[in-house]
Amino acid sequence: LSSRAERTHPTMMNADMDAVEAENRVELEEKTRLINQVLELQHTLEDLSARVDAVKEENLKLKSENQVLGQYIENLMSASSVFQTTDTKSKRK
Repeated sequence: LSSRAERTHPTMMNADMDAVEAENRVELEEKTRLINQVLELQHTLEDLSARVDAVKEENLKLKSENQVLGQYIENLMSASSVFQTTDTKSKRK
């Protein structure tokens, strides 16, 4: 009986196997696509992280330079008579 079933439905079995194989191929392609997408996102994250680190470092450098410049300007202003504070009450009298 089983040999008769195999003889009467071999195309059905082949069709089912082909459908399963096609489904497996589609599933494998989808997994491959997702893995590639994850890897691409990981690389993008690494690049962004490196960029953030570089920007932080540049920011610290600029803050330091601004402090030096601020101190320099403050020293120039205190040394210049143009920027000396005057007593406005004594000028009005």
